[in-house]
Amino acid sequence: MSLIKSLPLLISILSTTFLITFTNAATFDITNRCSYTIWAAASPGGGRRLDSGQAWQINVAPGTVQARIWGRTNCNFDGNGRGQCETGDCNGVLECQGYGRAPNTLAEFALNQPNNLDFVDISLVDGFNIPMEFSPTTGVCRNLRCTAPINDQCPSELRAPGGCNNPCTVFNTNEYCCTNGPGSCGPTPFSRFFKERCPDAYSYPQDDPTSLFTCPAGTNYRVVFCP
Repeated sequence: MSLIKSLPLLISILSTTFLITFTNAATFDITNRCSYTIWAAASPGGGRRLDSGQAWQINVAPGTVQARIWGRTNCNFDGNGRGQCETGDCNGVLECQGYGRAPNTLAEFALNQPNNLDFVDISLVDGFNIPMEFSPTTGVCRNLRCTAPINDQCPSELRAPGGCNNPCTVFNTNEYCCTNGPGSCGPTPFSRFFKERCPDAYSYPQDDPTSLFTCPAGTNYRVVFCP
């Protein structure tokens, strides 16, 4: 068979390979390096108890948006997976189906978005409970970390059992929550408290220019608690 005649078949094979490459699920390796037990949570993905040193792997479908991974602390669950957590609780179940209750440090992501990019960030908009690293295991993009002793240094107005609240959770006003839309709020002394300690992380809802990062679609990731 000549090269010219076989070219359409070759293009078809390459196109299929390209499509498969960029539509595979992204793998997230979630590891607890804290000295204490955490109950990792993922939306989508569910939840898992992780004693110190343990890991959990999840696969997330391409095109997934508004996804997040976080850690829960001081949890008690019964044999049916029902109970409560001091921080990050998600409707009293081990296998999370939605988001967690503040305060909780968040790894957020949207996969396979326009221009073949993933959008990734660490967010403190729901406050802080556990130090975190969110970084690629494949591809070339930024390692994100938030490891400052925020719980110890938390302003008194924001203190919560097991963590440090974001002011939006406490005061629920546009100044802190940006509820009136784009450009309706800016940095505050409270948001600067978080930003000074974790420059890579969202400190208030419209902190996009310094807090939202991209990776090539198809990247795999790790989330480490207490890196």
